[in-house]
Order: sequence, then C-alpha cells, then structure tokens
Amino acid sequence: MDAELAALAGAGATALVQAMVGDGWAAARGRVVAFLGRRRGAGEDQVGGELDELRDELLAARAAGDTEAEADARAEWRNRMRRALRADPQAAAELRLLLDELGHGGDGGRGGVVHNTISGGVQRGNVIQAHTVGDVHLG
Repeated sequence: MDAELAALAGAGATALVQAMVGDGWAAARGRVVAFLGRRRGAGEDQVGGELDELRDELLAARAAGDTEAEADARAEWRNRMRRALRADPQAAAELRLLLDELGHGGDGGRGGVVHNTISGGVQRGNVIQAHTVGDVHLG
C-alpha cells in the first residue's frame, strides 16, 4: 500500500475515534456506519452496534483515566481502514469526503494545529479563542 493510502487510513482511524468520544458523534455516526458497512459487507445495524459498543468502551476508559484505550482503538481501525482501502479503490475518494465532512480534511478543517502566543505587558484581561464568537459581554 502506498504511503498516501496508509496516511489516509491513519487519518480515517483518528477521525473516527475523535468523533466517537466527541460531542458530534450523533451527527457523524450515520455517515461512518454507511461507509464502513459498504466496505465490510455487513449490515448497518451490525456495524452501528459495534461502533456504539466501542464508543461506550472509549467513554468509560476516558472516565477511568485510561490513556491507552483511544490509541488502541486508533490502531485497530487504522488496520481495518487499510484493508478496506486495499480491497476497494473507490473507498479512498469516499473516505476523503467523509474526512472533509468530519472536519479532518487537512485543508483548514478542525484537524489542523493551532499555536497561540500571548505576550506584552498584560496585567489582567480576557483571552478568547474560538471558531465563532457572538454576543460576548465581558465585564
């Protein structure tokens, strides 16, 4: 498998796990289930049940302070995505679309890296970092 597809499989696994433990899982779940169901030849109910079970495990692990569970899930799903990409050449284009929808497309989506520096003679004040800010009143 070429490096680009391996990287795509890794990005897909990372986006999947991040979506599962984030607030946006309800919105992302249907698209992820449809993508994986087509690749695995399994019914959407079966795939959805498996993902829901994994999500419950990840949330419980996070609550218990288990820092390895998410890394393990990413590794497992990276391998599954590699197999899917290897078996179906059209899967790469569909996975790229799914990543864009989940905000992990790599072109300024939420998957990017942000570095902020605050400097100067600020004695006190407020600093806000957000995608969108509306009607904020600080006082």
